[in-house]
Amino acid sequence: MEIRHLRLVKAIVEEGSITRAIDSLHLTQSALSHQLKEAEYQLGTKLFLRTNKKLVLTKAGEKLYRTANEVLSKLADTEREIKQMIFGEIGEIRISTECYSSYHWLPSVLKQFHGLYPSIALKIVMEATHYPLQKLLANVLDIAIISDPVKDQHIKYYELFQDEMVMVVAENHAWASKKYVIAEDFANQHLLIHSLPMETVTVHQLLLAPANITPKKITPLPLTEASIEMVKAEMGIMAMAKWALQPYLKNNALRAVKIGRNGLKRKHYIAIMNNKTYPAYFHHFITFLQTEINLQWNT
Repeated sequence: MEIRHLRLVKAIVEEGSITRAIDSLHLTQSALSHQLKEAEYQLGTKLFLRTNKKLVLTKAGEKLYRTANEVLSKLADTEREIKQMIFGEIGEIRISTECYSSYHWLPSVLKQFHGLYPSIALKIVMEATHYPLQKLLANVLDIAIISDPVKDQHIKYYELFQDEMVMVVAENHAWASKKYVIAEDFANQHLLIHSLPMETVTVHQLLLAPANITPKKITPLPLTEASIEMVKAEMGIMAMAKWALQPYLKNNALRAVKIGRNGLKRKHYIAIMNNKTYPAYFHHFITFLQTEINLQWNT
């Protein structure tokens, strides 16, 4: 009795007919018939009886079918365990952030992790951006990267890194020579933001809203490059993470201005479900993320 005989019996029973079993096993009808006769010859008994044009298991067939389920299940587990021994753990991590700027650094870090754990699929869920905690609670995400933690007994946070937000202005803008700006300075400005709602905009949340200040004009513009070009043309100002702005400062057409006397700092966190049991590779990923991000971006 061979493994192919067990797969054959299991396929015939579960597919419900010879025709569908042929498709499932990718065999010809003659090959399937030959294997079935071979199994019955080795066991010395029929495994199926034809009743009203249907194949029905005999007592011996029922016994072999139960054995096939046990053996094939154990074989699949063994194959998976061997693959884990050779290639490492196998699984998937669904991840998103509450801020599009995080996608500047996230893909490169995910690529590094994938090099170490090639059998772990890392999936960025873009549609969860801006609402990662809600999606985490809804089991759409496994990990959320956020800068505005909400107290919830179901969520656990790990500190990831800290960065500084600065205002980006044209070289001839009135703010270009300022050491820093305060909330009141925004009252007559055109503020470019990545997207609505305003509650997700850091400079609004941490500076403007507490001071009850609303800029003269606010324009959502999802493309960073387009916003940068508008700032260069003196058609607006925008807030960016200091590290994300560095590549755009090379041509001297832009200036970075501190927000507030002490700067506008924000902390980023990794959020996961508190009472959920995660595979070991999740904890490997969290540790890796903390280490790599702090090395590259912590200010």
